[in-house]
Amino acid sequence: MRLTALEKLDRRWLFLIVALLVLGPMLRPIGLPLVPSRPVRMFHDAIAAIPDGSIVLMSCDYDPGGKPEMVPMTKTALRQLWDKRCRVVITCLWTGGSGLVDETVEAVAAERRAQGKPVVYGVDYVDLGYKAGYEAVMVLMGKGIHNAFPQDHHANPTSSLPLMKDVRDYSSFVMLVNISAGYPGTKEWVQQVNSRFHLPMVSGCTAVSAPEYYPYLQAGQLRGLLGGMAGAAEYEKLRGEKGLATKGMDAQSLAHVFVALCIVMGNVVQWSKRGGGGA
Repeated sequence: MRLTALEKLDRRWLFLIVALLVLGPMLRPIGLPLVPSRPVRMFHDAIAAIPDGSIVLMSCDYDPGGKPEMVPMTKTALRQLWDKRCRVVITCLWTGGSGLVDETVEAVAAERRAQGKPVVYGVDYVDLGYKAGYEAVMVLMGKGIHNAFPQDHHANPTSSLPLMKDVRDYSSFVMLVNISAGYPGTKEWVQQVNSRFHLPMVSGCTAVSAPEYYPYLQAGQLRGLLGGMAGAAEYEKLRGEKGLATKGMDAQSLAHVFVALCIVMGNVVQWSKRGGGGA
């Protein structure tokens, strides 16, 4: 078949191939080679270094628009924390994110129960839910978590929850794990909490936000950084998991390779036409 015959190929075949390349890894991840970067290793190692049974603050600042990148990071971080028997207090400062965050946390909790490693709400974790106010909430939490969140996401008085009896302010936490899709998020937590209250912090963020936070990493204000789906997939690899990010990276990588191949073949066809005296 002559190369020029490719010009007549029905584009719907290309769409079908892309669909199969994306759908296949999502159903059965391949686990394409990944080399975890230094910021991702730092994120993993920072959590690994905290004492077992510690209390950790996790702020999940995203909404459904950030789900493909943010949810895999949240799930893997929770698994690592709960493997260390850490107790986790969860917040959300995004208006549309509280429901998704609660759903994500409960999915990992259900997964743990199915594995025979149950975590108990109110004892091992608490979801404080959404609070309006952005940076003002961060500062208020420094004066007392119960002042900022008198009730949790399920309308339980926080004073009635066993875990919250051990929580006063930021001094009660050994680390802040922030999973952020934008404002308010990592930048504001660094400025308002890490700088003021000196709470050690790691961050997971969108791929487009990551370059903005590398100076914080270099300055030691962040102990580790996950950038986008690639960072989440590298984190899963360090944990020996093949989760949502690994599936997404497999699908994305295969689709990108195919699109690049199509571009190359299109140029080859045009060069062959010129060589044969075509326009």
